[in-house]
Amino acid sequence: MKITDHIKNANGKTLFSLEVVPPQKGIGIEDLYTNIDPLMEFKPPFIDVTTSREEYIYIDKGNGLMERRITRMRPGTLGICSAIQHKYNVDTVPHLLCGGFTKEETEYLLVDCMYLGIDNIMALRGDAMKGHQYFEATPGGHSSAMDLVHQINNLGRGKYLHNDDKVCDEPNKFCIGVAGYPEKHMEAPSMNYDLKWLKQKVDAGADYIVTQMFFDNKKYIEFVTKAREMGITVPIIPGIKPIATKKHLKLLPQVFKIDLPEDLINAVEGAKNNEAVKQIGIEWAINQCKELLDFGVPVLHFYSMGKSDNIKKVAGELF
Repeated sequence: MKITDHIKNANGKTLFSLEVVPPQKGIGIEDLYTNIDPLMEFKPPFIDVTTSREEYIYIDKGNGLMERRITRMRPGTLGICSAIQHKYNVDTVPHLLCGGFTKEETEYLLVDCMYLGIDNIMALRGDAMKGHQYFEATPGGHSSAMDLVHQINNLGRGKYLHNDDKVCDEPNKFCIGVAGYPEKHMEAPSMNYDLKWLKQKVDAGADYIVTQMFFDNKKYIEFVTKAREMGITVPIIPGIKPIATKKHLKLLPQVFKIDLPEDLINAVEGAKNNEAVKQIGIEWAINQCKELLDFGVPVLHFYSMGKSDNIKKVAGELF
């Protein structure tokens, strides 16, 4: 079922969902199940599965020589989506990236999604490769999420890369999600500029938006308000991440280019250990989510990053 249909069928009730990360190569799926199992009591209608782009590794060839090769450390997104979908009877949302994939490879992935009965896709440009300052499009691939959305929509209508005349009877097979940034994308010169790009992604066929994590609800509410004023009418789902360690004070702003509220920073800095930090993060997320529920958000979407114990405590107070 499409995400938009899940939201429609909820009749105004806020849904619970989560995002998981594939395990690294060589690690079984059981650890992933162990983190998903405790959250199934909250009846998530869908689970997102991220995709990692390629990265360089260096192999010691001896005699002081190193060979550079490209690899993917966390492959298997579609396989994991299929396994989760069948084990838990929930819809899954694979993340598709521009970076690291040609248009042909993207088409093959989309065809596989159709075979697996996957109706939803999260379309993302993706980050720059590790060690690169700026994003560079893969030769033969897309340079923006908007172009990726166009390809997904075209394939849903039966329009493939090399046989444009074929049109199927079922238009827009995939329900397409895209990313939104309540504190603007790190590369955008302004919030209005960023929202114009978001509007273009929606106009290209995106059906819903999931935001980057944030810790200040005012920024999300302002983001939604400005998006609506610009004519963006699709559901805007907030992304939630309970802070869990003191390292997050530096790590989250560095990686995701977000701000943390001073009250949260002060509380974390004053905590005796990471167990105390985790409790602070749980309490902050509970209060944050309660306010978002009052605002009427369609879904509370949690970034699990391989852990579920704190999310379970947050969701237990809300659902």
